[in-house]
Amino acid sequence: MTQQPFSRPGAIDLSSLQRPATPPPSGAAAPAGSDAAAGATGGATSAYAVSVTEANFQTVLESSMTAPVVLVFTSPSQSPESVRFAEDVATVAAEHEGRFLAATIDVDVSPQIAQAMQIQQVPLMLVLLDGRPATQPIPGAAPIDDLRAMFTQLAQQLTAQGFAGRHQPQSTVPAGDEGEDEQAVDPRYAPAQDALAAGDIDGAVGEYQKLVEANPADHEAAAGLAMAKVLQRTQGVDLHAARAAAAADPDDLDAQIMVADLDLLGGHVEDSFARLVEAVRRSVDKDRDRAREHLIGLFAAVGNDDARVLKARQALASALY
Repeated sequence: MTQQPFSRPGAIDLSSLQRPATPPPSGAAAPAGSDAAAGATGGATSAYAVSVTEANFQTVLESSMTAPVVLVFTSPSQSPESVRFAEDVATVAAEHEGRFLAATIDVDVSPQIAQAMQIQQVPLMLVLLDGRPATQPIPGAAPIDDLRAMFTQLAQQLTAQGFAGRHQPQSTVPAGDEGEDEQAVDPRYAPAQDALAAGDIDGAVGEYQKLVEANPADHEAAAGLAMAKVLQRTQGVDLHAARAAAAADPDDLDAQIMVADLDLLGGHVEDSFARLVEAVRRSVDKDRDRAREHLIGLFAAVGNDDARVLKARQALASALY
């Protein structure tokens, strides 16, 4: 199988294929938990695989803004081997733990998508990033070892170009439990989440720290670690006393940081960020660096793609320069 170079420039815009749909909630990276995906053919069962129809195609495109989506076009009636190929792609995508989302399109069920994308044969694979093709279409059913080599190469090229995003694991509901709509928990994060549920914040910090050390590009673990540290720092703190201390001495960086943490926990994200931007503006030397680094840590806790974070980054740049 010829390995395709990863490329963003010059990709074909697929916006004409998008249909009106309810946008995913903030922080959601992929659509498999949606009712439309659950009703699609293909039976995707991997934590990083989804079946695609016209109903959820736009959401799949949107998920490629986070990390690549690997579209596989199949036809059980025309090409039985295409179904097995799609299963192999899902298997390999799962091995990369969120770096890719495998998305299967049955052209017998969704011929409009195949026609719009000018799909002439099945099986055919196409990698999407930022809602557009990032490689040339790859025809044919390649052996799984060739797929592993190609995915590894793409992952390396993504990392080299600074793309470290990961998809959230998809919701997988066992047969017979269709009434349950609970998101599957990624087993990597279970120990940290269990510790938080038990009130063991120090334990959660330790578990998230292990994940970040093992994979610095794991943004979910980094966000979990940042938020767990906020919880750790604010344990037992009296909110009113903290606010009074910060108001009494605007130059007390420790006091400003504490209130920023408390504001974040209370849902006052913009206030939290604004307080630390002002601390950066007022501080010099080591204090300034400390305020900036703490603010960046809070950005991670909220999510670096959050609109409030993007706005605060601009304010931080203005305060620094």
